[in-house]
Amino acid sequence: MYKTHHQYYLYILTNKTCGTLYIGVTNDLERRMFEHKNKLVEGFTKKYGLYKLLYFETYQYVNDAIRREKNMKKWKRQWKIDLIEKDNPNWKDLSKDWSYVLE
Repeated sequence: MYKTHHQYYLYILTNKTCGTLYIGVTNDLERRMFEHKNKLVEGFTKKYGLYKLLYFETYQYVNDAIRREKNMKKWKRQWKIDLIEKDNPNWKDLSKDWSYVLE
């Protein structure tokens, strides 16, 4: 069965409180977090063990999410921390209790 996606996500990961930050975009946040947590994604996130979801935004159009990602990657680190801590002051893993039922 073909699954249509109507949402895209910009997300920020880390490995620990005040640790390394990673910004990415996906059309399936649950699947992507499963991949990060199980080290199935080669590259930066696997190398640094980034698997804690700190923050995400939802977009209807992929171009909007990508534009935001590119813009945010230019931000100073403190701006990213301020954005995270506005809604997630304790750096809680927002995906900790997800069931990860994959199709």
